[in-house]
Amino acid sequence: MTTPSEPGDGRLDPRLSVIVSERHQLINLAYRLLGSLAEAEDAVQETYARWYAMSRQQQEAIESPGAWLTKVASRICLNLLGSARARRESYVGEWVPEPLPEPTEWISGRPGGTTGDPAERVTLDESINMAFLIVLESMTPAERVAFILHDVFRYSFAEVSEIVGRTPAACRQLAFSARRRIRESQPSATPAAQQAGIVRDFKQAWEAKDIDALVGLLDPDATAIGDGGGLASAETHPIEGAGQVARFFADRAGAGDVTILECTVNGQPGLVAQQDGGTVSVLAFDVAGGRIKRIWAVRNPDKLRSWTTAGS
Repeated sequence: MTTPSEPGDGRLDPRLSVIVSERHQLINLAYRLLGSLAEAEDAVQETYARWYAMSRQQQEAIESPGAWLTKVASRICLNLLGSARARRESYVGEWVPEPLPEPTEWISGRPGGTTGDPAERVTLDESINMAFLIVLESMTPAERVAFILHDVFRYSFAEVSEIVGRTPAACRQLAFSARRRIRESQPSATPAAQQAGIVRDFKQAWEAKDIDALVGLLDPDATAIGDGGGLASAETHPIEGAGQVARFFADRAGAGDVTILECTVNGQPGLVAQQDGGTVSVLAFDVAGGRIKRIWAVRNPDKLRSWTTAGS
């Protein structure tokens, strides 16, 4: 017995293969638009639900299924971004985008998800580092969608206009405004090897409770932001100033038999804290001018599902 999506000889329908192959692209797009892998997965699932809700005749009338899926996913994300601000106003403490590990560090399976599905892995590049995602959070939903679709995924402004519901000229202006925000907030890139060395020095000074060494690694105006989401302990307000940040970390060093490991967070050097075989915190760093400007510590367990446990 064959399904409507399979030809009579049992081979997979080529059109279905095209639809399935778009999943990787859609997850990449949705994560950059939403800053949350869980929300990205939900948006992509809703996109596919709308595709399969159509009749075979309606599906075959669509000239480019990939373009259709992208348009629908983008519109779903645009709507979610519109409501996200209200949701995050009631969020307990600071909201930080969901951190992602290096693909080789990716957990083999998650509750409620598929096991080891490479399509769910987000391609790591400069457009998903934590500092970049934080700037995206400051944009309007339309700015964010126009910028990501055009500058990151190379869609034309005519295509973007169909998704955002504005003229191509207006979308061009949205992307220009977003680009300016990125340019003004992003310092010149620090070489990865230098970043890794600074993060490694921070780890060692943190473990040694060496406040002077920590202060020396931090920008005088450094900021540390914790995200516990009300589900894990975290400061509800940013900690500002090198001295305050250094003392905060030194005071908590060695608490509860926690192991600190070097790792990759959203494509850049970071740290992960593990306790009793599980990940309890992931730290991302913004390094500029040889100093750490910002630290984001994600402790909300809902945002740590993608992280490996000790020894895996």
